[in-house]
Amino acid sequence: MRSMWKGAISFGLVYVPVKMYAATEQKDIRFNYLHAGCKNPVQYKRYCPHCETEVTMDEIVRGYEYEKGKYVVLTEEEFARDKAGGPGKSIEILDFVDLAEIELIYYQKSYYLAPADGGARVYELLKKAMDETGKVAIARVVIRTRESLAAIRVSDRAIVMSTMYYPDEIRQQDRLAELNYDVDLHDHELKMAVNLINSLSAQFQPEKYTDTYRQGLMDKIQAKIAGDVIETPARPEGGKVVDLMEALQASINMAQAERKEKKTATRERESKASVGGAKKAAAKSQARKKTS
Repeated sequence: MRSMWKGAISFGLVYVPVKMYAATEQKDIRFNYLHAGCKNPVQYKRYCPHCETEVTMDEIVRGYEYEKGKYVVLTEEEFARDKAGGPGKSIEILDFVDLAEIELIYYQKSYYLAPADGGARVYELLKKAMDETGKVAIARVVIRTRESLAAIRVSDRAIVMSTMYYPDEIRQQDRLAELNYDVDLHDHELKMAVNLINSLSAQFQPEKYTDTYRQGLMDKIQAKIAGDVIETPARPEGGKVVDLMEALQASINMAQAERKEKKTATRERESKASVGGAKKAAAKSQARKKTS
């Protein structure tokens, strides 16, 4: 991977030289917009309707519209931060908090922070100290021209930084009128719902989750490339509205059946592996007897 920039984590008088890498990537299938008639890509041009001319990137500035049709223009120099080291070259730790105190809604994008030249020892010191205390650092960082809050935590061998929204960027739940409902739940309904959750509970194994929608699109693309006819399965008709208790019980039964099938399949694989191992051991024993 190629680092996005080099800088330093600072807490107190301690500086940790680091390189920043993007920790995630989008796996979306990219499509181009084509003209339906000739199937050629559609071009998008930067055009000024007032001057009636196409403009280059060198002729474009950024403006803030404070009134309709009125703008304040800022130069690139006015966007610059931290003139001594350039924008986004330092990560300033503000506090250390418990991870459980941070709601998931605050997180944006994650980055790996790796030690820069000469920074391995102090990097490991910070990593181990955070690991032993179980704390997460709340920091301030400037990436490009945007200042963000960030949460810095230990993840396996690396320090991970996740940019965060500021509190005033989180939309308040009281703006959702649909939440102002009034319902009565029966104890046995709640008990069955809890049983269903327990039936579907498992350890988090991210590798077992895949993007089935993306894979379906890619299958269609490959089929078109190969010249095959694509058949779309008919959608089942909408079923009748079922009783909540019936739906919960049916869901529990399905979850239990699926879990039983998985256990049976696992036992069969283990049994086959055991038999195969015994056969190999027997074959080796016979081979040794013949040679002796």
